[in-house]
Amino acid sequence: MLEPSHNDELPPIPGKRYFTIGEVSELCAVKPHVLRYWEQEFPQLNPVKRRGNRRYYQRQDVLMIRQIRALLYEQGFTIGGARLRMSSEDAKDDTTQFKQLIRQMIAELEDVLLVLEK
Repeated sequence: MLEPSHNDELPPIPGKRYFTIGEVSELCAVKPHVLRYWEQEFPQLNPVKRRGNRRYYQRQDVLMIRQIRALLYEQGFTIGGARLRMSSEDAKDDTTQFKQLIRQMIAELEDVLLVLEK
């Protein structure tokens, strides 16, 4: 999903269940209005909406936003090209996504272990 080289420049995703649009904006280095625009352009990106139309993103949404960001800003895809790439990746097996999540969890657990050992 998100290549390991991109993880260095973005902050780690906290272990929360839901994130506000402001938090996701900081985690993904993208402004909130861009996130709202991407929701219109990428059907896979569909945060939970609650009272007052407030958006709440889950962990998989944050990972997807990071992937979209990488496609657009770092790999030079257009919105249409990124949309096609994302839809073709949806058709692929989900094992790569799970592997990415497991790698990230292992890295975060190793960080916690280092803190606890100090």
